[in-house]
Amino acid sequence: MKKLTTLFTAVIAVALVAFKPVAPVTFKVDTQKSKIEWVGKKVTGQHSGTIKLASGEVATNGKVPTGGKFVIDMNSMDCTDLSGEGKGKLLGHLKSEDFFGVEKYPTADFTATKIAPAGAGKVNVTGNLMVKGKTSVITFPATYSVAGNTLTVNATDVKVDRTKHDIRYGSKSFFASIGDKAIDDEFILNINLVATR
Repeated sequence: MKKLTTLFTAVIAVALVAFKPVAPVTFKVDTQKSKIEWVGKKVTGQHSGTIKLASGEVATNGKVPTGGKFVIDMNSMDCTDLSGEGKGKLLGHLKSEDFFGVEKYPTADFTATKIAPAGAGKVNVTGNLMVKGKTSVITFPATYSVAGNTLTVNATDVKVDRTKHDIRYGSKSFFASIGDKAIDDEFILNINLVATR
C-alpha cells in the first residue's frame, strides 16, 4: 500500500511538472539587426528598398509568439535599386504627401491582434497597420525560432494595400485613364525580426 501511494504521488508530481504553465516572456526587437525590405511595382517596372524599425517587442508564452507591437521609422526609408539623382528624386517623392507624408507622419506602427499557431515554428499573424494616420487590417504567415535568449521571426510577401491608407497617387483604382503610368495598389514587405530578452 505504501509503495502504491509513493507511485501515485510520483505520477502526480510528473503530471504537474508536465502541465505547468509556461511563464510569459517578452522579447525586445534589436533595431540594428532587424530588417524590413519593401518592393513597389508599376506597369513599367519596380523599385525596392529598406526601412528600419524605431522600436518593437514580441510577446510569447515562453515558446510561441502571442502578440507584438512595432514602430516603423518612416524617415529611414531607403531605395536600393537606384543611386544618385534618380534615387534622391524617388525617395523625395515617396516621402512627400503624394505617398507617405513623412514630415507629418514620421512613424507607422503595427499591432498584432491575433497570432494563431500553424504548425511547428509557424504562425498566422493578424493585426492593425497604421500608415499615414489610417489603419488597415492585414494577415500573413510567419515563421519563428528561439535560440537561447534570441527570437527570430520571418515573414515574406506581406501585401499592403496603400489605398487603404489614402495613398492614391498613380492608382488605376482611382485614375482609370492613367495607362502605363499606373503604380500597383499593393506593395510588398519582407520582414526579418531579431529580438532578445
